[in-house]
Amino acid sequence: MAINSVGYGSTVLGQSVRNLNDQLTTLSSQLTTSKKATTYAGMGVNEGFAIAARAQLSHISAFTDTMTKINTTISVANTALQSLSNIDTQVQGAAASGLTALNGSGQTIAQQNALAQLSSMLGILNTQSGDRYVFSGSAIDTPAVADADTILNGTGAQAGLKQVIAERNQADLGSGLGRLTVSAPATMPISIAEATPATVFGLKLNSVSSSLTGAVVTGPTGSPAAVSVNLGANPNSGDQISIKFNLPDGTTETVQLIASNAVPTPAGGFAIGATPAATSANLNAALTTAIGTLANTSLVAASAVAASNNFFGSPPLRVGSSPFASATTLVAGTTANTVSWYTGEAGAGPARASSVARIDQSVTVQYGARANEQAICSQLQSVAVLAAVTSTGPNAAAQVAALSSRVTQNLTAQPGQQTIQDIQSDFATAQTTMKDATARQTQTQAMLQNIVDQAESVSPDQVASQILALQTALQASYQTTSMLSQLSLTKFLPI
Repeated sequence: MAINSVGYGSTVLGQSVRNLNDQLTTLSSQLTTSKKATTYAGMGVNEGFAIAARAQLSHISAFTDTMTKINTTISVANTALQSLSNIDTQVQGAAASGLTALNGSGQTIAQQNALAQLSSMLGILNTQSGDRYVFSGSAIDTPAVADADTILNGTGAQAGLKQVIAERNQADLGSGLGRLTVSAPATMPISIAEATPATVFGLKLNSVSSSLTGAVVTGPTGSPAAVSVNLGANPNSGDQISIKFNLPDGTTETVQLIASNAVPTPAGGFAIGATPAATSANLNAALTTAIGTLANTSLVAASAVAASNNFFGSPPLRVGSSPFASATTLVAGTTANTVSWYTGEAGAGPARASSVARIDQSVTVQYGARANEQAICSQLQSVAVLAAVTSTGPNAAAQVAALSSRVTQNLTAQPGQQTIQDIQSDFATAQTTMKDATARQTQTQAMLQNIVDQAESVSPDQVASQILALQTALQASYQTTSMLSQLSLTKFLPI
């Protein structure tokens, strides 16, 4: 009878050897990868915690990337803002220098420099951080501002700043007395009245004070307002009258005249005549001259500043009708007839809220900026008006001096108004918030990584020790198997 051999693989010893080989393969893989397994099924019961921890780690990594990008954007914005602040200081210093020497184009050196600085400012406001325009609000793919030539000179049918200034200048000056009417020289009492019908343009009567002996001075009263000066007797030498006017840019100027017996009559005075009527005529003529001088000096400068306020407003404002010298109102400009200097997003919400990013599960930061923010816009319009105005004629030096004085004042930080430093402070707050979030996330990241490592990683030393033990066991199994393989039936038969 034939004796069939017993299959080795089906024996208990064979199965044991296969199990040892499988364990050795698994341990070798662990030693190579430092991981328990290459599939979730082999990770053990704690893998659910590890999966959740990995998801949180992924979120933290995304938050870290977001904060890196935001910090880059803020750094670029802060550099730009510091440049704007430096330009502010330079233009203010040049305007305050008091130099009024004009070149052939009717501008001072300070005004020519202001033109160069205006171009620099506009270039700074169109700064990009990566693929986003920093000062365009939420319209990150759109430049923030137009170029200097377009803003100053307009384009096509769209009026630029220079045209808006010229139109307002005509509306404010009127016939040359700032839209005021002074009674005829021989008329008593003297009357100074605002234009009829009422207008938003020109000089406005604020107040009047007088020490003229025997005079009756009234006003401003009525609508439009008027002032009356009635000389009942000749004043004494040294008596004076002062009339304060409101100018279009919100400033005030005072015309003061002093009665005098001196010959010739000194500047800022009026001659005391033989009769009150003669003195009244002299006072009338002096007032007309003084108001005309005021209109053609300070009013010209104030009108230019007011026009720049109109142009840089939202919406821009234009003189409402033609001829401009008799216009009475301002109307909103349109995109068809007026240059839009700001081309970014101009939503109703705060500028910082135009760009918001989540940097933690429950924390967001705001880091948007717009070129039309008060601090930036006011600086831009002050530099622009200084660059835009040209002056000619006998009053040119006085006009430039009045304009420079206003620009210097407007470039000085005013209480209650936003400054460049306020914007930088907002950015600093955002950076502080991100720094705190980063510190928290770093701690959380370490804790989560520890959970993952405990669930998925193995100790190389421990695995190496297990491999040595398995190799020893496997070697013993192989030796046993070898010995068993040498057995045969003949060895059990009697000799």
